[in-house]
Amino acid sequence: MSRASLFIPISVFALIIGVGWIGFSLNDPHELPSALLGKPFPDFEAPRLHEPDQRVSRDDLLGEPVLVNVWATWCPTCAAEHDELLRIRDETGLRIVGVNYKDDAAKARRWLEAYGNPYDLIIQDPDGSLGVELGVYGAPESFLLDRAGTIVYKRVGDINPRIWRDELRPALMQVMDG
Repeated sequence: MSRASLFIPISVFALIIGVGWIGFSLNDPHELPSALLGKPFPDFEAPRLHEPDQRVSRDDLLGEPVLVNVWATWCPTCAAEHDELLRIRDETGLRIVGVNYKDDAAKARRWLEAYGNPYDLIIQDPDGSLGVELGVYGAPESFLLDRAGTIVYKRVGDINPRIWRDELRPALMQVMDG
């Protein structure tokens, strides 16, 4: 066995350690980049959850800051954030628009009747087409829009009291002051 062959396992081990180090030092996966930050919310037209014959468009999101929350009844994390959305709406009056993502409309209506409805307006997205336009990875995801409909904040994952306090509320305050 030559001396050179002894360096092969050491080199492979060093490579594995290096890749592991880089992987563990990556940022929070909830902070996935969004190409839409600073850009207008995409144009769309979709039915309302409670009045499917009525259509909703981007124009319905303009005029005041709005939190657009992508959710579904099949999403356990959406259930976990639901009480926080109710609290935020009750305490701040922030307009919250729901996007019911790849879900059954009847199940969604029953779910809201059972647990409460934090949304001022709910958009049906049964095939996920609006989600594709938004670059949604899954539910829940949330987008804060300014009065002009520009996306100023994106959250992948639940909105909980810490996220509200440390991220979303400060972003809302900037929108309100601007």
